[in-house]
Amino acid sequence: MRLMRNKEVKRMLYVMLLVTLAATAVAYAFSPGAAAVAGLACLLLGIVSLLFTRRRYRMLARLSDYLKHINGGEYRLELPDNDEGELSILKSEIYKITVSLKEQNQRLNQEKLRLAEALSDISHQFKTPLTSMAVMTELLTDNKLSNDRRTEFTAQLSLQLERLIWLTDALLKLSRLDAEAVAFKLCRSSLDELIRKACGSLLIPMELKEQTLITEVEGFIFCDLNWTAEALSNILKNCMEHTPARGEIRIRASENALFTEIKIVDGGPGIDKADLPYIFDRFYRGRNVTKDSVGIGLALSKSILDAQGGSLEAKNAQGGGTEFILRFSMDKAQ
Repeated sequence: MRLMRNKEVKRMLYVMLLVTLAATAVAYAFSPGAAAVAGLACLLLGIVSLLFTRRRYRMLARLSDYLKHINGGEYRLELPDNDEGELSILKSEIYKITVSLKEQNQRLNQEKLRLAEALSDISHQFKTPLTSMAVMTELLTDNKLSNDRRTEFTAQLSLQLERLIWLTDALLKLSRLDAEAVAFKLCRSSLDELIRKACGSLLIPMELKEQTLITEVEGFIFCDLNWTAEALSNILKNCMEHTPARGEIRIRASENALFTEIKIVDGGPGIDKADLPYIFDRFYRGRNVTKDSVGIGLALSKSILDAQGGSLEAKNAQGGGTEFILRFSMDKAQ
């Protein structure tokens, strides 16, 4: 009998035997009949106690078996028990831990899948420009190549290098944001300063495309100025790429008692309805995407804003084009 191998059970039986002998001896001092009754009562009490102990150990054995299954990765959730007591409380706590472990395991598997997909996407994004650069480098070694073609290939090499540098920088920033390793310096800044900082590097490309930037800016914002300007710059870059030559990009920024809001509307064709739920996903390239897009700029912008407690959404504007809406709560600015 496995129960008898347990030292605690053996000690309990020894103690019960000593109590029975002592009770019988004391009762015998009064009469032999009392001794028989005392001995029988102690014996029955010992049997009942042993039965209860056996039942408890069976429950503990089931719990042990249950934990073995969990340790083996089998997250079974069946722990039926309508009784009350310490063992029931223990079952309840084990059940809660099991549910938590199962959810964590599912999240880890999802993270592994997303990581594998991200690595595949990153590999593809690096492979394309590197292959192009390798081909152009080989062509540049041809002594018969004309000066015009040599200049063209050199310019293309420079563009591909800039693309790789930007992609590497964006991925490093995303990894820091994912790891929550960015210390945001939140402060109250004017919306005009934020817009000017975000537009600075885009004014010349917009001028080359003869695009018009129309701004209506008034009020303040509570954010990390540099990071938010970068997020806004990525959005404006996306708008510039989708707006045709001599088109317009409108920025309207204001604050109220609840939040600060920035609306950006481009002059492009808008977003396909099938793409709307996914445009902020990393490496997602929609139907109207430009050929040089890698699908990471908008994802980076959303991560920056989310990390500061802000929000970013996109929709098709009523008059045409795409409208991006940024909001920052005023609660943190108090």
